[in-house]
Amino acid sequence: MRMSENAPHSLIRIAHENGDSSVAPPLDLGVRVRELRKARDWTLEQAAQQAGLARSTLSKIENGQMSPTYDALKKLAVGLEISVPQLFTPPSKGQVNGRMAVTKSGDAVQQITTTYEHDLLANALTSKKMLPYRARVRARQMEDFDGWVRHDGEEFLYVLTGRVRLYSEFYEPVELSRGDSAYYDAAMGHNVVSVSAEDATILWVTSLT
Repeated sequence: MRMSENAPHSLIRIAHENGDSSVAPPLDLGVRVRELRKARDWTLEQAAQQAGLARSTLSKIENGQMSPTYDALKKLAVGLEISVPQLFTPPSKGQVNGRMAVTKSGDAVQQITTTYEHDLLANALTSKKMLPYRARVRARQMEDFDGWVRHDGEEFLYVLTGRVRLYSEFYEPVELSRGDSAYYDAAMGHNVVSVSAEDATILWVTSLT
């Protein structure tokens, strides 16, 4: 499949659009405190002692029978070794449900453009926070591109083979060889060309948040 030079970066936009935009239900403070306590394998007595609260007070908070004062919230946070805002922040689903994707050599989804050949990695995972892909750099000069590539997020580039020249909107061009890397703001215009005899290959990881 042949796509435009910005094809991999259009995938970044699609990944954002496919994210879960549903509104989370209101957080039940009592349930949250109980979950935090049980995650530490503490009894009511142990948690109350850690927080400097009466056992009966903590029990009422967990069962929604009383609204804690700010002073009590601070004691709870200190006892649980978290910040007060974390008492009202639900745990991320990513912290509860483990995810993993293995991409065997030759199994990556390929996207070919006039300047790069991209192998998309971990393509089976949806709603990723990072977009990893391996690229063969076919471009040899800036004129091979239709202007700067720029998009939201940050980007990490690691040279696997060959040598490349990284052009960026606000910095002088820099040459990178095997084992060299660069981390940059992807909203800044950037392009990469091969300067070795053979096409260079690089690993790119782009943030999606």
